[in-house]
Amino acid sequence: MEISASDYDRFKNLLERKSGILLGDSKQYLVSSRLANFLKESNISSLADLLDQIERPSNSQLLQKVIDRMTTNETLWFRDSYPFEYMKKTLIPEFSKKGSFKIWCAACSSGQEPFSLAMLLDESGTFHNGNIIATDLSSRILDKAEQGIYQDIELKRGLPQDKLKKYFDSVDSNNWQIKSKLRNKIRYQSMNLLNAPFNLGKFEIIFCRNVLIYFSQENKTKVLNGLIDSLKPGGYLFLGASESLTRDCKKMDMIRCNPGLVYQKPI
Repeated sequence: MEISASDYDRFKNLLERKSGILLGDSKQYLVSSRLANFLKESNISSLADLLDQIERPSNSQLLQKVIDRMTTNETLWFRDSYPFEYMKKTLIPEFSKKGSFKIWCAACSSGQEPFSLAMLLDESGTFHNGNIIATDLSSRILDKAEQGIYQDIELKRGLPQDKLKKYFDSVDSNNWQIKSKLRNKIRYQSMNLLNAPFNLGKFEIIFCRNVLIYFSQENKTKVLNGLIDSLKPGGYLFLGASESLTRDCKKMDMIRCNPGLVYQKPI
Protein backbone atom coordinates (compact mmCIF):
# COMPACT_ATOMS: atom_id res chain seq x y z
CA MET A 1 0.00 0.00 0.00
CA GLU A 2 1.78 3.12 -1.23
CA ILE A 3 1.11 6.36 0.67
CA SER A 4 2.26 9.73 -0.59
CA ALA A 5 3.60 12.35 1.81
CA SER A 6 0.62 14.64 1.15
CA ASP A 7 -1.93 11.86 1.77
CA TYR A 8 -0.09 10.86 4.95
CA ASP A 9 -0.15 14.43 6.26
CA ARG A 10 -3.84 14.67 5.46
CA PHE A 11 -4.56 11.40 7.28
CA LYS A 12 -2.36 12.33 10.25
CA ASN A 13 -4.16 15.64 10.71
CA LEU A 14 -7.60 14.03 10.45
CA LEU A 15 -6.72 11.31 12.97
CA GLU A 16 -5.49 13.82 15.53
CA ARG A 17 -8.48 16.08 15.00
CA LYS A 18 -11.01 13.26 15.44
CA SER A 19 -9.33 11.06 18.04
CA GLY A 20 -6.41 12.92 19.61
CA ILE A 21 -3.94 10.28 18.37
CA LEU A 22 -0.76 12.01 17.25
CA LEU A 23 1.24 10.13 14.63
CA GLY A 24 4.89 11.03 14.19
CA ASP A 25 6.53 11.93 10.93
CA SER A 26 7.20 9.22 8.35
CA LYS A 27 4.91 6.62 9.92
CA GLN A 28 3.41 5.61 6.58
CA TYR A 29 4.40 2.01 7.30
CA LEU A 30 2.21 1.98 10.43
CA VAL A 31 -0.84 3.29 8.57
CA SER A 32 -0.23 0.79 5.76
CA SER A 33 0.11 -2.19 8.12
CA ARG A 34 -3.11 -1.34 9.96
CA LEU A 35 -5.29 -0.26 7.06
CA ALA A 36 -4.16 -2.19 3.96
CA ASN A 37 -6.41 -5.21 4.53
CA PHE A 38 -9.30 -3.00 5.62
CA LEU A 39 -9.12 -0.99 2.39
CA LYS A 40 -9.03 -4.19 0.35
CA GLU A 41 -12.02 -5.69 2.21
CA SER A 42 -13.96 -2.42 1.83
CA ASN A 43 -13.17 -2.06 -1.90
CA ILE A 44 -11.46 1.28 -1.30
CA SER A 45 -8.69 1.90 -3.81
CA SER A 46 -6.29 4.10 -1.84
CA LEU A 47 -5.75 6.18 1.30
CA ALA A 48 -6.78 9.26 -0.68
CA ASP A 49 -10.06 7.56 -1.62
CA LEU A 50 -10.60 6.59 2.03
CA LEU A 51 -10.06 10.18 3.16
CA ASP A 52 -12.50 11.48 0.56
CA GLN A 53 -15.14 9.06 1.84
CA ILE A 54 -14.49 9.76 5.53
CA GLU A 55 -14.89 13.49 5.05
CA ARG A 56 -18.44 13.07 3.79
CA PRO A 57 -20.91 13.89 6.59
CA SER A 58 -22.78 10.61 6.11
CA ASN A 59 -19.74 8.42 6.72
CA SER A 60 -19.26 8.58 10.50
CA GLN A 61 -19.33 4.77 10.72
CA LEU A 62 -16.40 4.50 8.30
CA LEU A 63 -14.43 6.96 10.43
CA GLN A 64 -15.13 4.86 13.54
CA LYS A 65 -13.86 1.73 11.79
CA VAL A 66 -10.65 3.50 10.81
CA ILE A 67 -10.12 4.82 14.36
CA ASP A 68 -10.69 1.28 15.70
CA ARG A 69 -7.86 0.00 13.52
CA MET A 70 -5.49 2.83 14.35
CA THR A 71 -6.01 2.61 18.11
CA THR A 72 -3.26 0.93 20.13
CA ASN A 73 -4.85 -1.53 22.58
CA GLU A 74 -1.82 -2.71 24.50
CA THR A 75 -2.86 -3.63 28.04
CA LEU A 76 -2.16 -5.95 30.97
CA TRP A 77 -3.90 -7.28 34.06
CA PHE A 78 -2.98 -5.29 37.20
CA ARG A 79 -0.60 -3.18 35.07
CA ASP A 80 2.38 -1.74 37.01
CA SER A 81 0.88 -3.21 40.22
CA TYR A 82 1.34 -0.08 42.40
CA PRO A 83 -2.02 1.59 41.52
CA PHE A 84 -3.80 -1.60 42.54
CA GLU A 85 -1.75 -1.99 45.71
CA TYR A 86 -2.56 1.60 46.68
CA MET A 87 -6.22 0.99 45.89
CA LYS A 88 -6.24 -2.15 48.03
CA LYS A 89 -4.37 -0.76 51.04
CA THR A 90 -5.55 2.86 51.09
CA LEU A 91 -8.31 4.00 48.78
CA ILE A 92 -10.83 1.15 48.93
CA PRO A 93 -10.82 1.13 52.78
CA GLU A 94 -10.98 4.96 52.84
CA PHE A 95 -13.96 5.32 50.53
CA SER A 96 -15.81 2.21 51.67
CA LYS A 97 -16.14 3.72 55.15
CA LYS A 98 -18.09 6.58 53.57
CA GLY A 99 -20.46 4.30 51.64
CA SER A 100 -20.58 3.88 47.89
CA PHE A 101 -17.99 5.37 45.52
CA LYS A 102 -17.47 5.65 41.78
CA ILE A 103 -14.46 4.63 39.68
CA TRP A 104 -13.95 5.68 36.07
CA CYS A 105 -11.61 3.72 33.82
CA ALA A 106 -11.00 6.07 30.89
CA ALA A 107 -9.44 4.41 27.83
CA CYS A 108 -10.26 0.98 29.24
CA SER A 109 -9.17 -0.93 26.11
CA SER A 110 -10.25 -4.59 26.15
CA GLY A 111 -11.30 -4.58 29.80
CA GLN A 112 -8.31 -5.84 31.77
CA GLU A 113 -8.11 -2.71 33.92
CA PRO A 114 -11.77 -2.46 35.02
CA PHE A 115 -11.92 -6.22 35.60
CA SER A 116 -8.74 -6.02 37.70
CA LEU A 117 -10.45 -3.36 39.82
CA ALA A 118 -13.62 -5.45 40.10
CA MET A 119 -11.52 -8.35 41.43
CA LEU A 120 -9.96 -6.00 44.01
CA LEU A 121 -13.39 -4.87 45.18
CA ASP A 122 -14.58 -8.46 45.48
CA GLU A 123 -11.54 -9.64 47.42
CA SER A 124 -11.69 -6.65 49.77
CA GLY A 125 -15.32 -7.39 50.64
CA THR A 126 -16.50 -4.08 49.19
CA PHE A 127 -17.89 -5.35 45.88
CA HIS A 128 -21.19 -3.53 46.30
CA ASN A 129 -19.61 -0.26 47.46
CA GLY A 130 -17.65 0.50 44.30
CA ASN A 131 -19.31 1.34 40.98
CA ILE A 132 -17.14 1.08 37.86
CA ILE A 133 -17.69 2.93 34.58
CA ALA A 134 -15.35 2.06 31.70
CA THR A 135 -15.02 4.06 28.51
CA ASP A 136 -12.99 3.87 25.31
CA LEU A 137 -12.91 5.50 21.90
CA SER A 138 -12.94 2.17 20.05
CA SER A 139 -16.39 0.56 19.76
CA ARG A 140 -14.77 -2.69 18.60
CA ILE A 141 -12.61 -2.98 21.71
CA LEU A 142 -15.56 -2.10 23.97
CA ASP A 143 -17.50 -5.03 22.48
CA LYS A 144 -14.61 -7.32 23.43
CA ALA A 145 -14.49 -5.90 26.94
CA GLU A 146 -18.21 -6.44 27.46
CA GLN A 147 -17.93 -10.06 26.32
CA GLY A 148 -15.06 -10.61 28.74
CA ILE A 149 -13.57 -13.48 26.71
CA TYR A 150 -9.78 -13.81 26.62
CA GLN A 151 -7.32 -16.21 25.08
CA ASP A 152 -4.66 -18.02 27.10
CA ILE A 153 -1.95 -15.70 25.80
CA GLU A 154 -3.90 -12.64 27.00
CA LEU A 155 -4.44 -14.14 30.45
CA LYS A 156 -0.70 -14.78 30.88
CA ARG A 157 -0.03 -11.05 30.74
CA GLY A 158 -0.23 -10.24 34.44
CA LEU A 159 -3.13 -12.38 35.68
CA PRO A 160 -2.26 -14.49 38.76
CA GLN A 161 -3.22 -18.15 38.44
CA ASP A 162 -5.44 -18.08 41.52
CA LYS A 163 -7.57 -15.32 39.98
CA LEU A 164 -7.96 -17.32 36.77
CA LYS A 165 -9.45 -20.19 38.77
CA LYS A 166 -11.63 -17.90 40.88
CA TYR A 167 -13.03 -15.47 38.32
CA PHE A 168 -13.08 -17.23 34.93
CA ASP A 169 -15.06 -20.00 33.27
CA SER A 170 -13.54 -22.10 30.51
CA VAL A 171 -15.13 -21.50 27.08
CA ASP A 172 -12.95 -23.95 25.14
CA SER A 173 -9.34 -25.18 25.12
CA ASN A 174 -7.96 -21.70 24.40
CA ASN A 175 -10.54 -19.19 25.72
CA TRP A 176 -11.85 -18.12 29.12
CA GLN A 177 -14.70 -15.82 30.09
CA ILE A 178 -14.94 -13.53 33.12
CA LYS A 179 -17.74 -14.67 35.42
CA SER A 180 -21.02 -12.81 35.01
CA LYS A 181 -20.77 -11.31 38.50
CA LEU A 182 -17.81 -9.20 37.38
CA ARG A 183 -19.11 -8.56 33.86
CA ASN A 184 -22.34 -7.15 35.27
CA LYS A 185 -20.39 -4.93 37.66
CA ILE A 186 -19.03 -2.68 34.91
CA ARG A 187 -20.93 -0.21 32.77
CA TYR A 188 -19.34 0.46 29.39
CA GLN A 189 -19.76 3.57 27.27
CA SER A 190 -18.14 4.91 24.10
CA MET A 191 -16.22 8.09 24.90
CA ASN A 192 -13.88 10.38 22.97
CA LEU A 193 -11.59 11.99 25.55
CA LEU A 194 -11.26 15.06 23.34
CA ASN A 195 -14.91 15.84 24.08
CA ALA A 196 -14.27 17.47 27.45
CA PRO A 197 -16.11 18.53 29.58
CA PHE A 198 -17.47 15.07 30.26
CA ASN A 199 -21.03 14.22 31.30
CA LEU A 200 -20.48 11.09 33.40
CA GLY A 201 -20.89 12.73 36.78
CA LYS A 202 -18.32 13.01 39.57
CA PHE A 203 -15.91 10.30 40.69
CA GLU A 204 -13.82 9.45 43.72
CA ILE A 205 -11.22 7.66 41.56
CA ILE A 206 -10.23 7.97 37.89
CA PHE A 207 -7.81 5.74 35.99
CA CYS A 208 -6.54 7.24 32.71
CA ARG A 209 -3.39 5.32 32.04
CA ASN A 210 -1.09 4.97 29.03
CA VAL A 211 -3.24 6.86 26.54
CA LEU A 212 -2.11 10.48 26.90
CA ILE A 213 1.34 9.53 25.59
CA TYR A 214 -0.28 9.51 22.14
CA PHE A 215 -1.66 13.07 22.45
CA SER A 216 -0.21 16.49 21.75
CA GLN A 217 0.64 18.71 24.72
CA GLU A 218 -2.42 20.87 24.03
CA ASN A 219 -4.79 17.90 23.92
CA LYS A 220 -3.19 16.36 27.01
CA THR A 221 -3.96 19.51 28.98
CA LYS A 222 -7.53 19.60 27.67
CA VAL A 223 -8.17 15.97 28.62
CA LEU A 224 -6.46 16.21 32.01
CA ASN A 225 -8.42 19.30 33.02
CA GLY A 226 -11.61 17.51 31.96
CA LEU A 227 -10.66 14.55 34.17
CA ILE A 228 -9.83 16.81 37.10
CA ASP A 229 -13.21 18.53 36.74
CA SER A 230 -14.81 15.05 36.87
CA LEU A 231 -13.25 14.31 40.27
CA LYS A 232 -14.92 15.07 43.54
CA PRO A 233 -12.84 17.16 45.98
CA GLY A 234 -10.38 14.74 47.56
CA GLY A 235 -10.64 12.38 44.60
CA TYR A 236 -7.68 10.59 43.01
CA LEU A 237 -6.31 10.43 39.46
CA PHE A 238 -4.00 7.61 38.32
CA LEU A 239 -1.94 8.17 35.16
CA GLY A 240 0.46 5.82 33.38
CA ALA A 241 3.94 5.26 34.79
CA SER A 242 5.50 7.51 32.12
CA GLU A 243 2.74 10.17 32.21
CA SER A 244 2.34 13.31 34.32
CA LEU A 245 0.24 16.44 34.57
CA THR A 246 1.15 19.29 32.25
CA ARG A 247 2.10 22.70 33.63
CA ASP A 248 -1.21 24.20 32.50
CA CYS A 249 -3.33 21.68 34.41
CA LYS A 250 -5.57 22.69 37.27
CA LYS A 251 -4.04 22.26 40.72
CA MET A 252 -3.59 18.73 42.05
CA ASP A 253 -1.56 17.38 44.97
CA MET A 254 1.00 14.70 44.15
CA ILE A 255 1.11 11.70 46.49
CA ARG A 256 3.92 9.15 46.32
CA CYS A 257 2.82 5.53 46.48
CA ASN A 258 6.41 4.20 46.74
CA PRO A 259 6.78 3.15 43.99
CA GLY A 260 4.76 5.33 41.64
CA LEU A 261 2.50 8.27 42.38
CA VAL A 262 -1.12 9.38 42.28
CA TYR A 263 -2.67 12.85 42.05
CA GLN A 264 -5.30 14.06 44.52
CA LYS A 265 -7.75 16.90 43.94
CA PRO A 266 -7.55 19.46 46.77
CA ILE A 267 -10.47 19.45 49.18
